[in-house]
Order: sequence, then C-alpha cells, then structure tokens
Amino acid sequence: MATIRDVAKMANVSTATVSRILNADKTYKVTNETRERVWQAVKALNYVRNQGGKESINKVDIKNPTVNKVKIGCILCVTREKYTDPYFMSILSGVESKLIENGYSLSVIRTKNELQDPTVLFNTVSESLTGLIIMETLSDEIYSQLKDKVEFIVGIDTKHQDIDNVCYDRFAAAEKAVQHLIEKGHRRIAFIGGTDAIDSIRKEQRYRGYLSVLEDNNIPEDLTIVKNCEWDSKLCYSKTMELLNLPERPTAIFAASDLMAMISVNAIYEHGLKVPDDIAVIGLSNIDMSKYSNPPLSTIDVPTTEIGEIAAEILISRIKGEQSLPKKIILPTSLIARNST
Repeated sequence: MATIRDVAKMANVSTATVSRILNADKTYKVTNETRERVWQAVKALNYVRNQGGKESINKVDIKNPTVNKVKIGCILCVTREKYTDPYFMSILSGVESKLIENGYSLSVIRTKNELQDPTVLFNTVSESLTGLIIMETLSDEIYSQLKDKVEFIVGIDTKHQDIDNVCYDRFAAAEKAVQHLIEKGHRRIAFIGGTDAIDSIRKEQRYRGYLSVLEDNNIPEDLTIVKNCEWDSKLCYSKTMELLNLPERPTAIFAASDLMAMISVNAIYEHGLKVPDDIAVIGLSNIDMSKYSNPPLSTIDVPTTEIGEIAAEILISRIKGEQSLPKKIILPTSLIARNST
C-alpha cells in the first residue's frame, strides 16, 4: 500500500510539497514540471488517501447501509452549467429518490469536466466509494482510475461495455420525430444537435435516425441544413439564424433536445417568422417546460426519471450481491404532438 512518503520519494520532492499539490494549494508556488512529477508518481503508485473501497465492501451490512456509511457517487453529465440542464436534473432526481427509498444517498456528485482536474479526480477516487453512477462516457484514463477504486458502477447511456447501462434508443427517437414532420408534409427538414468530444456529428445516433428517415422517404441529405451547435445555447441561436438566412430555408427543424428546440423557436420569432406557420419545430426529451413554451413544443418523450430510478435499482442490486453479466436496459420513447408542428 503506497504512502505519501512513497509518492514524495518517487517524485523527488518533500511530503509537504506532495500534500499541497494534492490539495490544490494555490498559495504554494511550484513549477509545472514538479506538479507533473507528483501526479505521475500518484498514478504509478496507485496512491489514494483512503484504502477502504473494494477491500471493505464485503464488510458492509446491506440491511443497514447508512450506519455502515455506504458511499455512492454520481458523475453528472452537463452542457455548460453544472445544475441547470433539466434533462439530466430529472435523471438525477430519479437516482436520488430511489436511493433514498432504499436507505442510501448520494455522497459525491462530479462532472466529467471537473474530473479533468487531477486534484478533483484524486479526491474522488480517494472517497472510498461503494458505488457510482456515470451519466456519460468517460475517457479511458479517467474511467480506468474510477473502475479500479469503485467496485460497482452503472452507466446511463454510456459506451462502457463492461458495466450495466440504462438508456433510451436515440436512433428510434429521432426517427419518430422526423417521421412526424414528414407526415405533416415537410421535406426540407433541418437538423440541429450536438455531439461529445469523441464522435463526429455523423456518428451521433440522433443524426443517424434523422438521416435514416430522410433516406426512406427519398429525401437527399443536405449538409447546408445540418448544424452542430455543440449543445451551446448561443451557438444554437446563431446556427438557427444561419438556417433562416438561407436562400431556401427549411420548412421544419428537428432539434436533438428540447432546450435547443426552444432556442430555435425564439430565434424564429425574432427573425419575424411564425411557428409552425412558417417553420415547424420538434424537440426531443419532453422536459417539463416544453409544454409551456410558445407555442407548446412537439417533442419525443424520454422517461428520464425512470432512467435514473432503474440505474439506482441496478446499482443497489449489485451492492447487495447480484453477479449477473452486464446488462443493457433500453426504455421506450413516444411522440408528443403539440402546436409547434
């Protein structure tokens, strides 16, 4: 078992220097080279502050988890701000309610961006977490460090194949949305969406579902009306304006999230056009505020609360001893047609 002295020896620094770097002491002046040596030593020695995660899990009394301080964490998926995306907040609400119902609670909440900071990552893996729910695909390096220290991990719509995952079919959800627009008579249908740092927009499942329905209806792909807004609200607004200023603007927009759809609706109105008279808009997720937009937004309902609840249930069953192979649970989606189409 590595100690802070081992880290200091490998990095050729004092234990005080190691401690200050691990605690992100901003008053302590240290070169980038020294900081990097310390973090390399931490990784090489697999050093954490507390060694209680995997080794102590078998000692937990599953009938009384709170007394035994079972610690559960969550890696929250966010766009720009940590706690403002209603889609992921609804999933988180489902996770928390199911954990509380079973006598557990969330001890740690982080985001993928926060884990890019080596200090935050180190402190997270040092938490001796019993279980973890992750809401997005992590880099190999971060994932491997978490997997090494946390016995039970459940993913929500991640690409990590060696853990349980709960998700919805993004491809099929997009197909429902675009098919609805085509049935309304539209053929020039724009796509506004985003992607993560790993994939291009053409690999994104909602875009592939959009493209599949176009192909089925003999509508050629037109990249001039495909906009990657990177899940950024300001970029979504400007990309919508680009669509509206085209010589032949689209008659409908499929936005890959309700938030993006509502931003597009706002841009359309500011451009002097009407929804759906001039341009129809449909979103995806059915967040609560979508029914109160002007006009009420057509969307694809995603059972977000249930996704969170099921992920928590699976995690609890793993903590209690279930040892089946990793499972993937896909929840159904449904069309909610409102006045924006």
